[in-house]
Amino acid sequence: MRRFFDTNVLVYLFDASAPRKKARAEELLKRAVGQGLALLSPQVLQEFFVAVTRKLSVPLPHEQAERAVRDLAKLPTMQVDAEMILEAIETMRRYQLSFWDSLIVQAALHGGATMLYTEDLQHGQVIETLTVENPFQP
Repeated sequence: MRRFFDTNVLVYLFDASAPRKKARAEELLKRAVGQGLALLSPQVLQEFFVAVTRKLSVPLPHEQAERAVRDLAKLPTMQVDAEMILEAIETMRRYQLSFWDSLIVQAALHGGATMLYTEDLQHGQVIETLTVENPFQP
């Protein structure tokens, strides 16, 4: 029943230009953390730092972004290994996803997640035992 959070959902935690998405991301993360169900990967932490310091309309200062990464890194984080990379390549072929999205999928699956919160994949798509949910769907 774990919930895997993709980078784009976490970035909204710091995006003042999207208040509805910010509130939704906060709600989902708070609930998942409170229930001990949140899951991330090193890839998410890396992408998060880059996104919040470069891609927001008002980028975060590096020090604030580093604090956010330190806080997020306290959550369960699925480590990526060679086997997972090879499985991501197979997932990429089978589901016609990008390699990076496939690696997110594999991290979620290996971590026992049943839900992947992301804007990047098709809402409602099922990949093995993982269901994709775009939490910002109207």
